[in-house]
Amino acid sequence: MARILYFSRTYSPHDHRFLQAMREHGDAVWVMHLENRSRSLEDRPLPPGVERIHWLADRVPFRYTRLLAFVRSLQEVLKRLNPEVVLAGPLQSCAFLVAASGFRRLVSMSWGYDLLVDAQRTQWMAWLTRFTLKRSAALLGDCETVRRQAIAYGMNPERIVTFPWGVDLRHFSPDQRKPGQGDGFVFLSTRSWEPLYGVDLIARAFGELGKQYPQAHLILLGTGSQAGLLRNILSCAGVWEQISMPGQIGFQALPRYYRLADVYLSASHSDGTSVSMLEAMACGRPVIVSDLPSNREWITPGEVGWLFPKGDWQALAHTMEQAILNRKKLKQMGRAARQLVEERADWQRNFPKLYQALNWATASIRPIARPSSTTN
Repeated sequence: MARILYFSRTYSPHDHRFLQAMREHGDAVWVMHLENRSRSLEDRPLPPGVERIHWLADRVPFRYTRLLAFVRSLQEVLKRLNPEVVLAGPLQSCAFLVAASGFRRLVSMSWGYDLLVDAQRTQWMAWLTRFTLKRSAALLGDCETVRRQAIAYGMNPERIVTFPWGVDLRHFSPDQRKPGQGDGFVFLSTRSWEPLYGVDLIARAFGELGKQYPQAHLILLGTGSQAGLLRNILSCAGVWEQISMPGQIGFQALPRYYRLADVYLSASHSDGTSVSMLEAMACGRPVIVSDLPSNREWITPGEVGWLFPKGDWQALAHTMEQAILNRKKLKQMGRAARQLVEERADWQRNFPKLYQALNWATASIRPIARPSSTTN
């Protein structure tokens, strides 16, 4: 049994999967968070046997100006728990604090945006990235794009484990309704309403498309700082009656929304391997996503979906129109999408690769057996 401290910003569906799989593997697992949000991104409780650690971040928001106090609080936690390894990310916050504490058995976990976006914002963020990677025993990443960027910031390429975090193929699965069937046509976006994710581009594209195709409908899941902007764009375009905004949807209900859709949309300006994209594909839905290096690792245009130039809402509108005009092909594309995810993004097959990184961090972790099936 390994003693693992899992440290992330907040509690999300991704965290739940890692925590549950480690517990089912037989490890002793603690979890701590950097942000104390009033509303969690995950509606399921912590997996049985996982203990949440309370520390300074529960009382005081993290700021780099409070760095010394947070490092000392973390050092107290590490001394009390004496974990064999700490699994932490994003790089410039959670993993950095562990590196700054002097703890050496650190497995850093890149969340994609930390290397692809945040590391390039300022010299300070670049320094935090290099500092953390230099002091990481290993790094977890979800795509080749993240791997290359980590190497560029000084990470030892021989200590990087790359695997798509993947999806639970039982929870996210197709239903009897196939994409392209019926009189209407539904597009779905699940990304947060923040500038990074380009949901405003989707709104502009649908504002153009919806006027030409009154049978088209757009579902925008989530919330975020751009809520007012999105409503203004869609109202001014005169397509408000063709829009649904159900809010933040919990993990259990997500498959229903993917199955309601004919095509999944993401206009993100940066991404690692997008889990929401894989969830849509697992539900047998073709996707339209930004032409990013990470997305090109998955999407061959015309086979399981389409790519459009990043940031170009007019090109996105044109691609959405092509999906409507080629709706007879969507059933075949949806089957191909599901098959691709089964081959490359099965969480049950991919997860054991985590222990390669943990074994690099500490030789005390026992040989790895395949974890048992995860229940939801």
